[in-house]
Amino acid sequence: MRHPVSRPRTRALAVGLALAAATLLPSGSAGAADQYEWAALGDSYTAGVFVGDPQPPLGDPSQDGCARTSNSYPSVVEREFAESPPGKSVHLTNVGCSSAVIANIAKVKQTPISPVQTPPGGWPAVDTQIKRAGLDDETDVVTIAIGGNSLPFGDIFSKCLDQGTIGKSCREYFTDPPEGEESVRERLARVRAEYTEMLAEVHRAAPNAEVITVGYPAIMPAKASDCDRRSVTELGATTHADIDWLRDDVLKPLNKTIKQVASSVGDRYVNVDSSSQGHDVCQPEGTKWIEGICGDAADYWPATFPGTSVDCAPIKKRATMIHPNTAGHANTAVQVERAIRIALRQH
Repeated sequence: MRHPVSRPRTRALAVGLALAAATLLPSGSAGAADQYEWAALGDSYTAGVFVGDPQPPLGDPSQDGCARTSNSYPSVVEREFAESPPGKSVHLTNVGCSSAVIANIAKVKQTPISPVQTPPGGWPAVDTQIKRAGLDDETDVVTIAIGGNSLPFGDIFSKCLDQGTIGKSCREYFTDPPEGEESVRERLARVRAEYTEMLAEVHRAAPNAEVITVGYPAIMPAKASDCDRRSVTELGATTHADIDWLRDDVLKPLNKTIKQVASSVGDRYVNVDSSSQGHDVCQPEGTKWIEGICGDAADYWPATFPGTSVDCAPIKKRATMIHPNTAGHANTAVQVERAIRIALRQH
């Protein structure tokens, strides 16, 4: 006959077994086993800038000028993982920062430029994203979306816009530039070298992590004739020839460079361009996933942008400066979530 075990004794046995099991685990493994650690690194296309609520909230003393938001793709994926964990919970550390360049990931501190509630004297510099994310040997996955500001794409586009205003093209300027100016070919070669060095630093900081690189979405249409040169909610006065050039000779090679560098060291690459075709900046509202020079944004985002002549107030728009909207981030989130789930299954 089996003798019943009292509840106090049962509890004591359970505690004893738990303690015994704990002594068999390597030091530090118990905490690591509780959840996956995910670090999201990147620029404004990661931060979100004007989609959703600011993170941290406006007025919070921990605001850093990086313009992270609640509907950025890392935040969207975080919510998906909370509802459907990939085996166990996922803890996200998002240090994406608007205006970040490749060097800000591992080598150089960054001075953020968010135009929202900027403190007197500007935003103070923040540490490298590797340090801010706390990458170490317990980091399970790192996503990185960076590179556009290292060309920098913004400067190239500004030149194209200025030239288009007077009926000229920027293509020749950047193909055969004046002395002291880098050509697009030289810029892409520099980005390749910087990206290669950056990935090496990420792997050194997080030696056990699955590293996933994220490309840029389809910003320009497949046919430049889709763009209205009178509309600042698209690409403004930029010529159709320059729009084709920006697509084929600048953005596509940038994505190709990121993919090639990632593949060369065994990292995954998330292709966001393919899934976003037909949702570029020159499509109508409701179809576009990229807002133009001026566009729709949350109320806290300004109609002007510091350091530029952009003023979207007359048309009751915000200075969105060619960035993904909520739908664009939702699409990137689908691609990134899938890549992370696959990576963690193999981790």
